[in-house]
Amino acid sequence: MKILIDFFPILLFFGAYKFYGIYVGTAVLMAATVVQMGLIYAMDRRLQTMHKVTLVLILLFGTLTLVLQDDRFIKWKPTVLYGAMSLALAVALWAMKKNFLKMLLGSQLDLPDRVWLRLNVAWIVYCAFMSAINAYVVVNFSTEAWVDFKLWGYVFPLVFLVGQGIYIAPHLKGDEPAA
Repeated sequence: MKILIDFFPILLFFGAYKFYGIYVGTAVLMAATVVQMGLIYAMDRRLQTMHKVTLVLILLFGTLTLVLQDDRFIKWKPTVLYGAMSLALAVALWAMKKNFLKMLLGSQLDLPDRVWLRLNVAWIVYCAFMSAINAYVVVNFSTEAWVDFKLWGYVFPLVFLVGQGIYIAPHLKGDEPAA
């Protein structure tokens, strides 16, 4: 159910774009993201910082896109979001000596510190890569190609998350077999 909620806004954006264009697609994305956050809040009784930042950026860049009738704003939103995430994780890790991933997920996952460090660095690199690749597509391709990239580009996060799961699986402490 949660995975469906995660993909709900982008799928609706893609459909609206294909039938009605970038501006209707942007309005649908904004509305769908508000609904998505409402559902997440109803299930979890809170929104994580990432949810809040995503919502603010989609509403901000979406509003600029619609008011100014300039699709560049919505296309640059992922670059800004991923770049900010990469920068925040890097500054926290190397300047503040804090591992935000461990702070956020440490109560849910019991992993050695070296694994948390590697995961944090992997997230920094992944977010920088996603920021750069979105910027590349925005600058070098049409809006139609960018929308297709947004849909089919979801392979990157899926591969990244599966890779993380494979990496951390041996480090998780499972239930010990009964004697």
